[in-house]
Amino acid sequence: MTNIPIRPATDADGDAIAALIAAAFSEYEGCVFDRAAEFPELDAIASHFSARGGTIWVAEADDSVIGSMALAPAKDEDAPAGGLEIFKVYVAQAARRRGVARALFDTALDAARAAGAPEIRLWTDTRFADAHRFYERCGFTREGPARECHDLSATWEYLYRLPLGAAGHPQG
Repeated sequence: MTNIPIRPATDADGDAIAALIAAAFSEYEGCVFDRAAEFPELDAIASHFSARGGTIWVAEADDSVIGSMALAPAKDEDAPAGGLEIFKVYVAQAARRRGVARALFDTALDAARAAGAPEIRLWTDTRFADAHRFYERCGFTREGPARECHDLSATWEYLYRLPLGAAGHPQG
C-alpha cells in the first residue's frame, strides 16, 4: 500500500477500532476482548485521548478503518517529564506488512517531535511477537521485566522505549 490515508479518529470510530482489537485478540489463545469491562474508552475514543492530552489516528482503505494508533502523555511514574506513550496499535490482518503500522507510527513520531518529547514508550502483550519485531524495527528497545496487568486475558506486558534526542529525533 502506498499513500495510506491517516486521519485523526473521531468518537464514531470506536466501533471500528473495537473490531480491530477483537480480531487481533482472536489470533491469540487466552486473549479476551470484553469491551464493556476493559475498553469503555472505545465509546468515545477520540474524546478519551483528547482529555489525556493526546490523539488517536486511524488508517483507512476503501472507506474502512484498517489500523489505529494513539499517542498521549505517559503516566508511568518512571517516565521522563514530557515523555509520550503509544496506545491502541492495531492493524487489520489483511492489511499487515503493507506499511500501515509504519505510516501510523510515522504520524505519531512526527507529533512527538513537534512536542519535543524526550522519549516515546509503549507497553505490549508478551504474546504479540510480530508487534515486538515491528517496534524493534522502529528503533524501540525492550526494557525491564514484564509486568502483570491483572485483566481478563491474564496479560503480561513488556515495556518498549524509544529515546528521542534534540528536536525529537531518535537517538541511536
